[in-house]
Amino acid sequence: MASSSSPLHQGEKRVEDDESRVPIHIVTAASQLPVEFLEPSPQSKLVIGFDCEGVDLCRKGTLCVIQLAFPDAVYLVDAIDGGEELIQACKPALESNYITKVIHDCKRDSEALYFQFGIKLNNVVDTQIAYSLIEEQEGRKRSRDDYISFVGLLADPRYCGISYDEKEEVRELLRKDPNFWTHRPLSEQMVHAAAADVRCLLFIYHQMMEKLNERSLWYLAVRGALYCRCFCLNSNNFADWPTLPPIPDNLNADENGTQEEILSVFDVPQGKMGRVIGKRGVSIMSIKESCDAEILMGGPKGPPDKVFIIGPQKQVRKAEAMLRGRILDVI
Repeated sequence: MASSSSPLHQGEKRVEDDESRVPIHIVTAASQLPVEFLEPSPQSKLVIGFDCEGVDLCRKGTLCVIQLAFPDAVYLVDAIDGGEELIQACKPALESNYITKVIHDCKRDSEALYFQFGIKLNNVVDTQIAYSLIEEQEGRKRSRDDYISFVGLLADPRYCGISYDEKEEVRELLRKDPNFWTHRPLSEQMVHAAAADVRCLLFIYHQMMEKLNERSLWYLAVRGALYCRCFCLNSNNFADWPTLPPIPDNLNADENGTQEEILSVFDVPQGKMGRVIGKRGVSIMSIKESCDAEILMGGPKGPPDKVFIIGPQKQVRKAEAMLRGRILDVI
């Protein structure tokens, strides 16, 4: 892996060369995974790249592959051939504070793990969040809903500077065959595509960690935790999930007044979601533009009739009030 002090063009070459030599292991039994992953401990803390592949990945879809990128190897955990037992063997690691999972947009992956396997994904570094925080630090203000795609992140010369044309090829295959990830044995193309989604994450992680200041690191931790909870509705308001990272004392005393970040699940009366969104999304866009909060819909994957709001408490409450006002206007 290239050091951050290397010239950028050297770093780019080293990313491509080093990562292409990393071995890829297909895992169908827990014994094939590193012991330090299966048995998390404070004496052997890990940082790994992480992603999931599946069919319509969400609470009702099918999780097919979990990708784990270590510095010296990529492991493709086969949920189809390995089954429930294999995924449950990964549960301690995926829930552990001692293993940092680096992932790009964890929301639907977390939802699938929670509803299909009872796994509460924890201690993630979400590169989508980190990218926005770095942009904000450097004076390039991004709205909460202005996401960077994984392809876009890889292409950014500050982090990787490589193209990922194969991603569109896989998307086209998925459009033709939505069950693409269920086929076994895993084809060479499937193995390559699955590994490609995680092989650069650790390199990107190290580039990002050097850029993030203390305030941004706290935001990264708490927003990552809220992303993991986002679509994972339960009846006890996440009381059985890991606690959120508290505001550090030095930031709490900051004159800028760091605010607690929260997740709110807002219920929309049945049949009113279309009116809340508005024609061509005009209504919901006006709310998003008025609030410094991230506003997400369950969408086609569900859950229906709910809006998820993540952000500073005051801004979340403002978004809730605007949504209530919009609903009262249309009832």
